[in-house]
Amino acid sequence: MSATDPVLVTRDGQVATVVLNRPEKRNAINLAMYRRLGEVFAELSADDDLRCIVIRGAGDKAFAAGADIGEFDRLRTGQAQAEDYDSLAARAGEALAACRHPVVALIQGVCVGGGLELAARCDIRICGAGARFAMPVKRLGLTVDYGELAILMRLMRPADTLELLLEGRLIDAAEAHHKGLVNRVVPDAEVEAEAYATAARIAEGAPLSARWHRKFVYRLLDPRPLSDAERHEPYLCYDTDDYRVGCAAFVRKIKPAFTGR
Repeated sequence: MSATDPVLVTRDGQVATVVLNRPEKRNAINLAMYRRLGEVFAELSADDDLRCIVIRGAGDKAFAAGADIGEFDRLRTGQAQAEDYDSLAARAGEALAACRHPVVALIQGVCVGGGLELAARCDIRICGAGARFAMPVKRLGLTVDYGELAILMRLMRPADTLELLLEGRLIDAAEAHHKGLVNRVVPDAEVEAEAYATAARIAEGAPLSARWHRKFVYRLLDPRPLSDAERHEPYLCYDTDDYRVGCAAFVRKIKPAFTGR
């Protein structure tokens, strides 16, 4: 890994940080970044020692200023090529969504277009008061596909989704919070500390519990009926070491040492 890589990954104990690393382009997401994001989240998901992931943009000016429009005249010149491009971008988002570990988005500066779609995939989104959000695709004559719309509508009402798409205006952090795009707004100077404090609180909990809850919540967004096996799955926790450790620690009034088993 070098400082010029489009995506950087660092590790501090049980928390990993994924950095969108194109600060000179306000972290606009190019094809190489989408490809690497898919790989990174698959790798992190397989790490049993990990408990939480923080994703952020390099610097404090942008989480991500959308997709890199400079590539469009080479990589999105027609329907077939655009579908291939979006398929790879979708795989990056799907890898994030499929990751077993909770993901926290640390949002500073602008978060628009493809950057907003990526942040919307995260489990918790924390932004600074100076953050700005938009879906300005109308200026390019583009449409957002069904999969991307579904992610936005998981957070916002259909009317709010249409408002972002039809007007294309930049909204502030307070409005983004009101619409459900972010969970928490804090002063700009505190957003980094708050995001990592959130990750630390997640990491100190039972990792199997966190992974199951993440899975269960998103499964309930699927309209298909639950299978018998799925209805029994919440009770698997009672056969884990973490359950025994957690109960014993609670009785003894000590901090539990969860192992993820």
